[in-house]
Amino acid sequence: MANRTFVIGVGMTKFEKPGSRDWEYPDMAKEAVGKALEDAGVAYDRVEQAYAGSMYGAMGQRALYETGMTGIPVMTVANACATGSSALFLARQSVRGGLADCVLALGMEKMQKGSLGAGVGKSKVTIIDHHLNAMVAGRPWEMDKAPMPQMFGNAGREHMEKYGSTPEHYAWIGWKNHKHSVNNPYAQFQTEYSLDDVRNAPMIFDPLTKLQCSPTSDGAAAAIVASERFVDEHGLWEQAVEIAGHHIATDTPDSFADHSSIQAVGFGVSRRAARAAMDEAQVAIEDVDVIELHDCFSANELITYEALGMAEVGEAHKLVEAEATTYGGRWVVNPSGGLISKGHPLGATGIAQCAELTWQLRGKADARQVEGARVALQHNIGLGSACAVAVYKPAS
Repeated sequence: MANRTFVIGVGMTKFEKPGSRDWEYPDMAKEAVGKALEDAGVAYDRVEQAYAGSMYGAMGQRALYETGMTGIPVMTVANACATGSSALFLARQSVRGGLADCVLALGMEKMQKGSLGAGVGKSKVTIIDHHLNAMVAGRPWEMDKAPMPQMFGNAGREHMEKYGSTPEHYAWIGWKNHKHSVNNPYAQFQTEYSLDDVRNAPMIFDPLTKLQCSPTSDGAAAAIVASERFVDEHGLWEQAVEIAGHHIATDTPDSFADHSSIQAVGFGVSRRAARAAMDEAQVAIEDVDVIELHDCFSANELITYEALGMAEVGEAHKLVEAEATTYGGRWVVNPSGGLISKGHPLGATGIAQCAELTWQLRGKADARQVEGARVALQHNIGLGSACAVAVYKPAS
């Protein structure tokens, strides 16, 4: 039988505009890991393995040297925007399989200003070439627009054409997430905007304005994953949060069928990962209270409502109209501010989502606290494609 797995400590840096802080990977790793170890109440020499996520070349070993040199296995993980969640997934696998009792998952990134390109490195094969080909088979390529806003913006356009959503629905999601981030001291942005501010911000790719797009960011986050035996031996039950389900899905041919931009940006992988994670955790979406969702663009948040089963296909905008995804609604989605406002240092994003949901289930999220939160869901996607979905519950 697989071992139960628990998050016993989390920590993160404030997410920053690239270049605004004079730090390097070891600095941000030391800060995030130090906070996670302090939160867990365990020393670094109790960590048996580490998985360190970075998309832009930070070696996990070197990043951790200022934290400690204990000779443990350290693996560097890269998996597009799902890099952090992939490091967490591997840490959990080690504990779940009985290979270790205490494992570190770290995510970190130092990024360049400006929009992401289509790939990393010099290869002519990019990580999203299949996705771009699927999109341009159905819609003309706009040469003056960056690839990522264009892909997710086209998914929004497709939803508007097929199902009747409007730019107002996408603007509301941007407004909501910026409003949530006001109470998050770790967020890159903590400014509350009016709905008109969001609507009238510079257009990046219609219908997405600047305030509906995640920024590039610097930052790090860490989580300590432990076995039931470790939790029991160290008396950590009050703070432990169980990872009750965790699954990573990748593309199938359906991702590129029918020239659909909605499919190309991850609808199918999100649906499959969510179903598998919830099945493992023995919950339904109706049981979930709080969600950290990969809102790289507001259009992706809306279509992911449908992929997660929060709404039927074609009806996600009705959740927006009912304000069902903010405080007082059926779910609170992105209480942290999400990627749009908290920031998006690629390697750190997934573990920062884990940190937020851990705080929520402990009842320690301060002004962001979702009242009565008992089940939490994390959704983290990277094109090329990997989608990680995790379900968390308080330890019992």
